[in-house]
Amino acid sequence: MPMPMSIEWKLLTHGKEKRLENKENMFEIEFEGYKLFPLNQVIEIKRHHDSDQIGNGKIVELTWKNESTRCTYQLLSLYNVN
Repeated sequence: MPMPMSIEWKLLTHGKEKRLENKENMFEIEFEGYKLFPLNQVIEIKRHHDSDQIGNGKIVELTWKNESTRCTYQLLSLYNVN
């Protein structure tokens, strides 16, 4: 059975993002299923769907594998502290 794909315009982290070592302001997060994000465009970053925006980021790499999406993004601005 094929895995559905969704097109996203916001990055919802649910607190699962991981900071990449030796790369300034770079993070990685993995999602179940296939998600498509705009690459190299500024997008909103939120913890949850109904929470306030926590900052802006730019998706720099997407990898689809084993019915999951790995997203690497650069945090461009942060509106509040974790």
